[in-house]
Amino acid sequence: MPTRRVTLAGLAAGLTLPAFAKEPPHDISMAQDFDEMWETLAARYCFFGEKATDWAAVRRTYRPMALAAPDWDAFAVVMRGALGELYDPHTNIRTAPDGTPRMPPFDLIVARDGDALRVTAVRADSAASAADIAIGDLVTGIEGQPVAEAIRQAALRCQARRDPEADAFVINSVVAGGRATPRRLQVQRGAMVRDVALPLRQGGEVPDVSHRRLDHGIGLIAIHSFSDDAAIAAFDAGLAAFREAPALIIDVRDNGGGDTAVARPIMGRFITQTRPYARMRRRAGAGLGPAWTEMVEPRGPFTYERPVVVLCDHWSASMAEGFPMGMRGLGRAHIVGTRMMRLGAAVFPLRLDRSGLELQYSAEPVYDVQDRPRWLLEPDVAVPDGADILAAGIAEAQRMMAAG
Repeated sequence: MPTRRVTLAGLAAGLTLPAFAKEPPHDISMAQDFDEMWETLAARYCFFGEKATDWAAVRRTYRPMALAAPDWDAFAVVMRGALGELYDPHTNIRTAPDGTPRMPPFDLIVARDGDALRVTAVRADSAASAADIAIGDLVTGIEGQPVAEAIRQAALRCQARRDPEADAFVINSVVAGGRATPRRLQVQRGAMVRDVALPLRQGGEVPDVSHRRLDHGIGLIAIHSFSDDAAIAAFDAGLAAFREAPALIIDVRDNGGGDTAVARPIMGRFITQTRPYARMRRRAGAGLGPAWTEMVEPRGPFTYERPVVVLCDHWSASMAEGFPMGMRGLGRAHIVGTRMMRLGAAVFPLRLDRSGLELQYSAEPVYDVQDRPRWLLEPDVAVPDGADILAAGIAEAQRMMAAG
């Protein structure tokens, strides 16, 4: 599909397109793609029971916009709006064109504070952190307009009731901006107000897995992604270096997730017999079917049996939430950090052949071994926003070492 930047400001902001009483014949392919998306999620999306979304209203509201879209890029913006009604960052367009509103959170997390948005968390090594945006700052303007207007334009349209999670999705969407697009924010700190330009920030190449030794001989293995099978061998190399370490810290902060086929063998290095690490379900009619149990098998030339701490933060997502949950369920780790991204399901892909859009949607909700939802997962040691998570992890590892 085309990759040029979306320039339809009205679409990106308010998704306002004229509605047609009848479908023009040349729009039939857009109708087919929209209907395929809507019907697939109607049958297979797993979180309608938790959402305030009126999915029938999504079809009534967004289908005419999809038919009125002048091109496939504009169509993608409409589809983003329709999926956004589920306020589920795991349900999104993988191949959206530049300028399409991002799914939040991106590099800032905000909460309402009067007519402004107060920053509650800032992603490390991001454009926001490089611009000295800090926890406690107020965002008072977005792209030259007041925050209230930006929120109004991004508001969800198909909600059957009020839900604080839906509101959090909207306000964090407006500070996230558009894909591959610089942003402009007005930021207030005390009496000082400044205009902040946030360019696209290209980070350096970061290996999926790295390791180093900390004070007191504690080993640290950082896993930045579970997407590549090569991470398994890289983790094994790090674990071999720390075979005699008195404790191990596994860092999955700022990890966007990946594949259970990568995470599961890593968990297998910490157990001596096959054990359950998660439970899952799938849509069955209007609700969910019975749960099944996911297992981990022991693996490797040795089992690491000393204390383990897993570090997480707000940007630990998907499998980077499932991994700490699984390690805790196996009885092999304590979780230290902040609340994670709260992505609670395995996703299924969906390719719309006419537009070429590739989507994903939450399909199989995940629970821990005690059947508690992954999206409600909390760390064992909660670290306040802005505090040193690594230091807290070291302290917890030392406490576990002392406890024997």
